[in-house]
Amino acid sequence: MAKPMITFFSAPKPFTNPHINTIQRNAIQSWIRLGDKVQVLLLGDDEGVDRVASEFKVPHLSQVRCNEKGTPLISSMLELAREHSNSPFLCIINTDILVMPDMLDGLEKVANLYKRFLLVGQRWDLEVNESLQTTEDLFGHVGELIRRYGRLHPPMGSDYFIFPRTCFTHIPDFAIGRAGWDNWMIFKARLEGWIVVDGSQDITIAHQDHDYSHLSGGLPHYRQPETAANVKLAGGDHTIFTLHDAQAKLVDGSIQKIPLTWKRFWRQIEIFPITFFKSKTLSQISYFLFHPRKTYLAFRRLVHESLHRNDK
Repeated sequence: MAKPMITFFSAPKPFTNPHINTIQRNAIQSWIRLGDKVQVLLLGDDEGVDRVASEFKVPHLSQVRCNEKGTPLISSMLELAREHSNSPFLCIINTDILVMPDMLDGLEKVANLYKRFLLVGQRWDLEVNESLQTTEDLFGHVGELIRRYGRLHPPMGSDYFIFPRTCFTHIPDFAIGRAGWDNWMIFKARLEGWIVVDGSQDITIAHQDHDYSHLSGGLPHYRQPETAANVKLAGGDHTIFTLHDAQAKLVDGSIQKIPLTWKRFWRQIEIFPITFFKSKTLSQISYFLFHPRKTYLAFRRLVHESLHRNDK
């Protein structure tokens, strides 16, 4: 068998909720349908992961380190993905994401130009309640659903990260499925001087809508305590980078520099201390100057937490 070009790896949610079970199986099926260029790894020991991995005939790696709440750590996931794959590129992806063959086309375009990069992109939000496992023309069917019902998600988060296996060799112990770590991935790439490419226009992915009943209190991931822990591990609010911080984009099969607008100009000024000087202190000062209200609220929250600890 030929060496795969890319390894997709993910830590699925438990397969106990019927809807989550359906959409995760749909997502995994779409990855496998990409063919021999893709290796798929399912990580974690949540209920049903071993069974589904066996059903789809893909490796199951249960020995993922977790935090105190039992949430898999991305650092451990990356270690396992490197240990159990030999593809030149890796893709950490959420297990509710449907992909299309244009993802591989986009990767080839970027890899032909850059040795070190991060390829990310926006998603289409889509309500899917049906099983797509036996759909003969899966990609054609998903494409039609997106055209008819898809809603383009704002460029504030990412659901896949493609990069050479030589990148992101060290990463904090972020909790998967919580906010903050995805922003840090873009921050880290910019910090290291790797090109960040926005593949939104050429790479089509669909996020299958779901509720948050699998999370504490049924609250969204960005309202979970683990999100605050992720941001703290990342180094603070100045590490919150988004797709707006990409330097290039895929357009009709070619890679183009993103034009400089006034908004992008001021953003580049804001992040210049960290992307050029690599200075955390200067970056924090710059963040304060550009976001005084957010800084004040964060400071007030820290004071409140400190006083609360002292009262105990």
